[in-house]
Amino acid sequence: MNLNLTGKRALVTGSSAGLGKGVAKLLAAEGAAVVVHGRDKDRAEGVAQEIREAGGTAGVVVGDLADDCAAAEVARAAMADGPVDILVNNAGFYRDLSWAEATADEWRDTYNVNVVSGVRMIRHLVPAMRERGWGRVITIGGGLASQPVNTHPQYNATLAARHNLAVSLARELKGTGVTSNVVSPGVILVEATKDLVTSIGPARGWGRTWEEIQPHAVQALLPNDQERFGEPEEIAAAVAYLCSGYAQYISGATIRVDGGLIRSAF
Repeated sequence: MNLNLTGKRALVTGSSAGLGKGVAKLLAAEGAAVVVHGRDKDRAEGVAQEIREAGGTAGVVVGDLADDCAAAEVARAAMADGPVDILVNNAGFYRDLSWAEATADEWRDTYNVNVVSGVRMIRHLVPAMRERGWGRVITIGGGLASQPVNTHPQYNATLAARHNLAVSLARELKGTGVTSNVVSPGVILVEATKDLVTSIGPARGWGRTWEEIQPHAVQALLPNDQERFGEPEEIAAAVAYLCSGYAQYISGATIRVDGGLIRSAF
């Protein structure tokens, strides 16, 4: 299927590593000119170079989206070579804290990074999409938005806010040709996930090698129908589809890509 992304420009926030990197590489492979974003210039340049070596087009912007001025500069730099047609709000973070450990300051910081940063980019980039009559905003959410756990409550709540704002934005963009949707991953096997699972595996009796640890980790942490972790490319595929012309009739939707981790029909 040709997703018809040639001629489109996409900014993927937090794409210097992990899930965002996978999204940026696939959008580029589908023909979009990609702007790789991160806070570390060398890492972002490394991803852009991988895209170029594969025959794609990529530029780099660097900045902290949690800061008003820095976010405005990221948006300006992203538009320096042309309009941004696709915004993938992927950037975010979490710390694995208990309710007792998650202070009010931690809640504020997490909300600023995971929610307000995305709003900043929407405010900077979406008005021009509306004027042109075409655009895509994809928010990366997560299953903890609807089925939170008792740990890292500050992170669970920000995922719910991300889902909610994306649907509100879809209603705001009614009739404009710009859509807003959510891709909700399960637990995706990026480097940070593998490092975390490997570090806790031996103490939990899951084994010592990755081959021993992985099946136990899946059953303990994310029992799903596919009995495995997800891959970044699988999330990227859902994002790419929602960016395409084939998805013009999808608005305010949540596409779960979690192997069946979330047990809900709706």
